[in-house]
Order: sequence, then C-alpha cells, then structure tokens
Amino acid sequence: MPDASAPAVPTTAPAPSPAVPGAAEEKLAYRLFTGPDDRAFCERVSAALAEGYVLHGSPAATFNGSSVIVAQAVVLPAAIASADAAVANAVDDLEFDGEGHA
Repeated sequence: MPDASAPAVPTTAPAPSPAVPGAAEEKLAYRLFTGPDDRAFCERVSAALAEGYVLHGSPAATFNGSSVIVAQAVVLPAAIASADAAVANAVDDLEFDGEGHA
C-alpha cells in the first residue's frame, strides 16, 4: 500500500515555460504599434519592417493633451496574399443571375 504521507509523483508533463523573447516563434500576420510619436516608436515600426512586415494603411495620430500619440499597422505580405485569394475565391463562388451592377 502506498505511503499517504509521501508526495504524489506528477503523472503529467509540467506546463511549458513562457516564451523566451527572441525565440523562434511564428510571426503574427498583423501587428498594431501605438505610442508617443518619438524615436522609440519609429524604431519599433522600423524593426518590424526589417523583419519583413509592410505598412498597412496610413498612420493615425491624436493628441492626448500633452503629447501626440500615433498608431501604425503592419502586416506580413503572405497574409495579404492569403486574404486576397480568399476574397477572390468567395467572389468566384457567388451565383450570378445576369442582372445587377458591375
């Protein structure tokens, strides 16, 4: 009979540790950077561009009463191509009865 006072031996693997910054991870298809309009913000966006992201849309800016806050979206080109293909396939799948607008 097992000793009830002995600690139980875990039967499952321990939970994985949190991701290590810089470790090989799958890149997100979309990222949105926000922050004060300063050099650090520009460096963050520039780093994403160096990683293969492209700008998505125009930057946005607002004033919070003391400083300008900006936002810039970036996407991976493969994500754009995938979305474009999905839209094209959906359009091809639409039924057309010969009437309507071009």
